[in-house]
Amino acid sequence: MASVFRSEEMCLSQVFLQVEAAYCCVAELGELGLVQFKDLNANVNSFQRKFVNEVRRCESLERILRFLEDEMQNEILIQVPEKDAETPLPREMITLETTLEKLEGELQEANQNHQALKKSFLELTELKYLLKKTQDFFETETNLGEDFFVEDTSGLLELRTIPAFMTGKLGFTAGVINRERMASFERLLWRVCRGNVYLKFSEMDTLLEDPVTKEEIKKNIFIIFYQGEQLRLKIKKICDGFRATIYPCPEHAAERREMLTSVNVRLEDLITVITQTESHRQRLLQEAAANWHSWVIKVQKMKAVYHVLNMCNIDVTQQCIIAEIWFPVADTRHIKKALEQGMELSGSSMIPIMTEVETKTDPPTFNRTNKFTAGFQNIVDAYGVGSYREINPAPYTIITFPFLFAVMFGDCGHGMVMLMAALWMVLNERHLLAQKSTNEMWNIFFNGRYLILLMGIFSFKHVLEGTAEEQVCLYPGAGDS
Repeated sequence: MASVFRSEEMCLSQVFLQVEAAYCCVAELGELGLVQFKDLNANVNSFQRKFVNEVRRCESLERILRFLEDEMQNEILIQVPEKDAETPLPREMITLETTLEKLEGELQEANQNHQALKKSFLELTELKYLLKKTQDFFETETNLGEDFFVEDTSGLLELRTIPAFMTGKLGFTAGVINRERMASFERLLWRVCRGNVYLKFSEMDTLLEDPVTKEEIKKNIFIIFYQGEQLRLKIKKICDGFRATIYPCPEHAAERREMLTSVNVRLEDLITVITQTESHRQRLLQEAAANWHSWVIKVQKMKAVYHVLNMCNIDVTQQCIIAEIWFPVADTRHIKKALEQGMELSGSSMIPIMTEVETKTDPPTFNRTNKFTAGFQNIVDAYGVGSYREINPAPYTIITFPFLFAVMFGDCGHGMVMLMAALWMVLNERHLLAQKSTNEMWNIFFNGRYLILLMGIFSFKHVLEGTAEEQVCLYPGAGDS
């Protein structure tokens, strides 16, 4: 019980590990969670340490995992295993690298193919609607003549008409442009070409999707009539400046109909290929989702082990790694057992040597907690961590904090809500822990479930006691009975 009310007694020891067994020994100590390593290379640059290349490889794997997570976001549900993965052996790192790099390459290739196919689909869809609208434009010109805009002295656009017989002597350019750029495009085209062109446009009813950003875009179809090569070059430069797409459009109606039929056939084939590409991409994401969480845990543990090994010294023979660790004296047996398990796991025959070191440095403060006292200990540590072997105030706050909260809160209704919410979390804590939520707000409330439970109980009890005291004051004789 002394360890509950006072910080643990700590010991500083020097550990001698064989190079082949160091990784597994450090991994076992990390799983135990009772050891603090001293940095023996504080004066050495981070890029000059022994295992910096292994750390970089782990960071490369983390980059691939972030890429996979971004691809799966809002599409595939990541599966969370019931049990965390164990620290992989160093030789498993090569297999993991090969698997992740292959998956990344296949997924990037699938994304590039899908993006290229979507771009072709967008272009063919625009060409399809352009051919349909162009046919309507030409039919209107043949029968009625054409309307065009000119700029008057006040700068406004005025609608005028061009005779139908002139349309056959003019060249034309047809294309598609974003709808929000249409007004500026029309005005600049008129001013640069000095009113010697005729522009007709129509809005596309179908919403298109940008193949890169996947945002919906609205576009207009336009056709420009002109006369002369100089005007054609000017029109082309203006279209390039406004990022308008120009499509080839035949002059004769029969050729346009034939081209439209060909475009429809290509669109049908393209839809089939896009569907197959998307199915292949989904299979890759499903494969990644099944193992993503385990991969993340493995890479994080490997990176943590190599970070710790970078804090250790290597003797002149390059055969032994020296580490200095702080650990609770009461857990000495567990520390030695973890080192022996690491030695057996690595296949080494040299038993790790652990010797106590005398030091004048203040030991770190370690307060042992459990799932009930952890929330109260976090509140105390938020104000400040006590000195070594100082009395720990956390056990006393188990009573004082909920009581003072109840005095300030004093609300039976809200106290009951807190009590029921905390009771639900306590009764279902095993199931909720298995879900391993990454929501920060939820984790804050869940880790303090016992604290919230006591706050609700004290609030409810305080209100009931206050009500009973009021009744006694109103009816003095009632208290005697």
